[in-house]
Amino acid sequence: MRKLLSVITGLIFMISTSVFAEEKLTIEKQLVGIVGAISGTVKTETRELKAGDKIYLNETIVAGAGSGTQILLLDQSTFTIGEDSEVVMDTFIFDPATNDGKIVASVKQGSLKVISGLISKKNPDSLTVEVPEGTLGSRGTEFQTVVSKGKTDTLLIGPGKNNTLGMRPGAVLVGNNLGSTLLDNPYSMASMTKGKAPGQAKKITKNQLKKFNKKMKALRVAKLSPEEKKGKRKEMKKQLRKELKSMGFEKEEIKSIIRENIQKDKEKKVAIKKERAEKKKAKKKKAKAEKKKNKKKKAKKVDKKKGKKKKATKKGSKKKKVVKKKEGKKKKATKKKATKKKATKKKAVKKKPAKKKKAVKKKKVKKKKVVKKKKKVVKKKKPKKKIKKKVAKKRKIVKKKRAAKKRKAKKKRRKKK
Repeated sequence: MRKLLSVITGLIFMISTSVFAEEKLTIEKQLVGIVGAISGTVKTETRELKAGDKIYLNETIVAGAGSGTQILLLDQSTFTIGEDSEVVMDTFIFDPATNDGKIVASVKQGSLKVISGLISKKNPDSLTVEVPEGTLGSRGTEFQTVVSKGKTDTLLIGPGKNNTLGMRPGAVLVGNNLGSTLLDNPYSMASMTKGKAPGQAKKITKNQLKKFNKKMKALRVAKLSPEEKKGKRKEMKKQLRKELKSMGFEKEEIKSIIRENIQKDKEKKVAIKKERAEKKKAKKKKAKAEKKKNKKKKAKKVDKKKGKKKKATKKGSKKKKVVKKKEGKKKKATKKKATKKKATKKKAVKKKPAKKKKAVKKKKVKKKKVVKKKKKVVKKKKPKKKIKKKVAKKRKIVKKKRAAKKRKAKKKRRKKK
């Protein structure tokens, strides 16, 4: 009996261990998604990933420096893993018939961008991302998180509330044991640190946005590189179709899913274009306002300069008046001097002939005396004529000078007028 019991217990143990091994294998081989795009070296614990490879539950995906990958999940969610990152798919439950399920992923370090799919569309609270400082609860949207030493930054990309496309507004609940913060406006972010409640929602700055985009730079380059061919994309689509068929989807359902994805992409592109156009308009308005301000400032400066010039001209006019007055005074003084000189010259001219006449008279007296001595009375007319001629010449010269001065004075008056 004891031998039989030992044999039975051994068989039960063998059966239980085999069942446990099978369960473990099925859990390890539970399909989660497919690698869509890849750049650089991205590995798991056992293999190096390539475009089109399958991703299974509980696999740790590690992207090195300058590397990244994009994983397409079976519920049409997309997980984009940036450089220097480590991400694990902890839970993935999906029922394609009802779109019910649950997704839980954990980010140990690096960056992860999430675009929610059918599961979160059915139930927005069913997609969560665990980070060292807390949890991120997706509400049917697109968001990105960056995990660094002792800090986690989370950015809501969109769509947010009151969007122009009529899409259901998304949000991200950033929380831990000490509190929570809801991000519901596009391009708003919140930070979490160890031992503290999440910070308040703030609009992201340009420098912060550059840091978020830098984590995904390698993958963008891989997408835009000419090495990636259309054939690879077709193969990826085929694999997705096969997986969807294996999950129980029919052809029409697969087509409708693909169309929905294409429409979502188009709507996102339109939204991005509109946002860019609005930003450009805002920039143009700012530039116009700045130009107007600059014009006003320039006009004020010109007015000030004109005022200064007017003052200077007034001062100059006053100075000119003073100068004119001085010139007038000088002219009057010169005129007075000229008249005085003329008067003195006239006096001199009048006096000179009188003296000459006296000298002539003296000479005559002397001559008469001489003649009396000689007893010959002779009248000398020649010296009298010579004196008269000299006096006439001097008078003519004086008249000419006066006439020339008068002419000059008249010319000056005409010029001034």
